[in-house]
Amino acid sequence: MQALLRASVIATLLLAAGQATAATCRDPAGFEKWLGDIEQEAIAQGISPEAVSRGLSGVTFDQSIIRKDRGQGVFKQSFEQFAGRMVSPARLKGGANMLKKHAATLARIEQRYGVPGPVLVAIWGLETDFGAVKGNLPVIRSVATLAYDCRRSEFFQAHLFDALRIVDRGDLSPAEMRGAWAGEMGQTQFMPSNYVKYAVDFDGDGRADLLHSPADVLASTANYLKSHGWVRGGGWEPGSQNFEAIRAWNKSQVYSQTIAYYATRLAGGDTSTFPSQ
Repeated sequence: MQALLRASVIATLLLAAGQATAATCRDPAGFEKWLGDIEQEAIAQGISPEAVSRGLSGVTFDQSIIRKDRGQGVFKQSFEQFAGRMVSPARLKGGANMLKKHAATLARIEQRYGVPGPVLVAIWGLETDFGAVKGNLPVIRSVATLAYDCRRSEFFQAHLFDALRIVDRGDLSPAEMRGAWAGEMGQTQFMPSNYVKYAVDFDGDGRADLLHSPADVLASTANYLKSHGWVRGGGWEPGSQNFEAIRAWNKSQVYSQTIAYYATRLAGGDTSTFPSQ
């Protein structure tokens, strides 16, 4: 009995040690030196020293971001459960209002990129309730923390360099770049590298602003979908090529299905409750 108890205690201690290691796989004390190396690499990649200095000034390691990363969940609900919660009457009415409000802009976007307004408005509504809930964490601090962490270093280093490129090209200042914990920002939640690749200045003010400009937000989202295989004039039901473009936006099957379902409801002018409710 004592042997079993000792074994249990040892196993518990080992598990706790493993969890502690997972939470702090690199010593936060080394972050400042590492950030200096990142600064030199960014300049070597052609990002202006001034933009690098502005972007990295005051950036610190944020342990709370590591905890959020380690505590991620997955979409475990069924489509009926998830869509029934996410495609609420308020979101359907809000989406219908946005289709009317931005009708002219959405028509121009569809003409250029081939993506219909209901699809773009559905993504907009699900991601941030049409820009109301974008997140308020400093993007550069978040991606720098995750880049320093050992779990997905290369992935987030690329996003860190591209966040500095956004500053360099004048789209957003470091202070404006605030978003969700993993670095997603703007009204449809673009990661920095996708911002650099797909953000467009559709309102003609000289910069691609996915935080404040609905025209830029919607056109950039359409540009992303077109770049991932969207076919003009096609449907977006599961199994279609356009649904696969939606899957590129978010790889979760239940989330992608919900975007498609929401878009279909908006396209049909249906603002009633989810059928299962």
